[in-house]
Amino acid sequence: MTALELEPALIPARTERQAVDWSLVLASEGIEVTPQRDAVSGHWSLLVAPEDEDRARGAIRQYCRENRGFGWHREVPGTGFWFDGRVFLWALAVGLVFAVTQGPFEPGLFDTQRVRAGEWWRAFTAVWLHRDVAHLFSNLGVGVLFLGLATARFGVGVALLGSFLAGALANVAGLLLRGEDYRGLGASGMVMAALGLLVAQGLPRWRAGRLGNRVALTSLGAGAFLFILLGVDQSSDILAHAGGMVFGFLIGLLAVRIPDSRLPGANVLAMAAFTACATLTWFLALRR
Repeated sequence: MTALELEPALIPARTERQAVDWSLVLASEGIEVTPQRDAVSGHWSLLVAPEDEDRARGAIRQYCRENRGFGWHREVPGTGFWFDGRVFLWALAVGLVFAVTQGPFEPGLFDTQRVRAGEWWRAFTAVWLHRDVAHLFSNLGVGVLFLGLATARFGVGVALLGSFLAGALANVAGLLLRGEDYRGLGASGMVMAALGLLVAQGLPRWRAGRLGNRVALTSLGAGAFLFILLGVDQSSDILAHAGGMVFGFLIGLLAVRIPDSRLPGANVLAMAAFTACATLTWFLALRR
């Protein structure tokens, strides 16, 4: 058996086309490579011998530098993960909302009394609001990272819509679980939902061999650690954070089942739904 068969190193690719292109690059460098599509998740990756991994990643980085032109996707150095810069457009939109509202904005706040009275859109509009500059930058700092990684994996439409819906559902869960009236705002539920999406992408590899089990367990462990680190501050809304991550994880389990070939179309529909939902809910809030 060759070293490749004994202990393969895995280099993830976003699409079949990318896996094929990178395989040709590595083959031209004399690196033995095997493109592989995961039977469970449908994700593509390249298998190379462990001793060739550094050289293979270096060849791929060089190829990307020489052929990228302008693009939103960038590999996070040394991690194997990709970051999608389009997430900064979301950050810009959140910043513009804050500039206009200048903090808590009553028509958009999540108010349990008003939601029970029928103003359901507050579960969505509250996700865009922040109480002050510190609150805004806290959520944007973490949100750009998690949403940028989720967008690179699922596409901008699926990542934004999934996180947005999960953040709103977290607010609704708070409505049902809190024993007292509550008023809240902030994108932290949506940010934790993006983390849930990232955790979900590794779970389909469970029971897909030793390497697959390791990926799944690592995803769950990293997600739990990051939630404890960032989501359980006693001064924050822990229930919204937990709800966002749980609903994001569940939505992520659905998103990973979308075949790569259908992701572009799914993202167009998801982006249209995200834009329509955000526009409708703010229209309903402002007309009152």
